[in-house]
Amino acid sequence: MYPEELVRPMRAELVKNGFTELRTAVDVDEALAKQEGSALLVVNSVCGCAAGSARPGVLASLRGDRKPERLLTVFAGQDAEATARARENLVPYPPSSPSIALFKDGKLVHMIERHFIEGRTPDMIAQNLAMAYEEFC
Repeated sequence: MYPEELVRPMRAELVKNGFTELRTAVDVDEALAKQEGSALLVVNSVCGCAAGSARPGVLASLRGDRKPERLLTVFAGQDAEATARARENLVPYPPSSPSIALFKDGKLVHMIERHFIEGRTPDMIAQNLAMAYEEFC
């Protein structure tokens, strides 16, 4: 685990933009138990592709009219229990951080894994998510 002082700004980037941080398995269970509507779950990370592409891309995707009703995040490598529980809901996708998942009525409907984040610009990620929002939100 990294020192909390190091990851605090990385957590805050999503939280200050409306994301609810899930820090325990119970938090994840409660957040994902809501079966109606849409929810975006970001598996946050300290890696460069999280800072350079994933978080900026996610935030840019939320500027449009269509967006998920609930915004959720867990932090891989920091909140192990919450991340493990979140990943149980991302099957059949293997653990990946960062990653971005969209749920509709409790079902996983769109997933962006790390290998689709690496080497992509924030705009590319935002466009990918915007297309998913058009279909599912």
